[in-house]
Amino acid sequence: MMRIMRKTPTNIRTAAKEASHERIVQAAARAIRRSGYDGTGVADIMKEAGLTHGAFYAHFESREAMLAEAADRAGAEANAVAASVIAAAPPEQALRALMQAYLSKEHLAGIETGCPISALGSEMPRQSPEVRRAATRRIKEMIDLIARQSPDWGQPGAHERALVTAATMVGTLVLARAVDDPALSDALCSAALDRLAPSAG
Repeated sequence: MMRIMRKTPTNIRTAAKEASHERIVQAAARAIRRSGYDGTGVADIMKEAGLTHGAFYAHFESREAMLAEAADRAGAEANAVAASVIAAAPPEQALRALMQAYLSKEHLAGIETGCPISALGSEMPRQSPEVRRAATRRIKEMIDLIARQSPDWGQPGAHERALVTAATMVGTLVLARAVDDPALSDALCSAALDRLAPSAG
């Protein structure tokens, strides 16, 4: 006998709550990159998510819990983009392709949707342990993703090069965004790219 599954009111409420939670986290992940942790208020996030301020505590115990989830989501999104860039390139060109995308004008301008570490790195030491834990987990993922592009992946040398590459990529983007001189911004990105991932030619 075939059993027909009906959506119960409980299932509908659960699905609606999950959808609302997703909207809040997405809005918060954009907002922290755009405005920083201190510039991200609960009321603004809830408004951007299309929800009332009062509904916040049905989803999070605290503002810090929301920020931690937003940091995790922003890092996951950035790492997913990096992985897709790597997957689309021939293995021997993957690292250069990743650096070209990371140091591109599009990423430079796209602070709200780009790498959260370059957008928020200087604020991290003053954040709560749960926010820092979420960010650290995603930074480790990024370093591992870079290390995997090395022919000697798994060896200490590959990991060390990945540390230097990740630090250089993030630091370069921070500096390139900080200056008001487009030529200097371009020169910073080009120098980092040429030094760490020279073209095959």
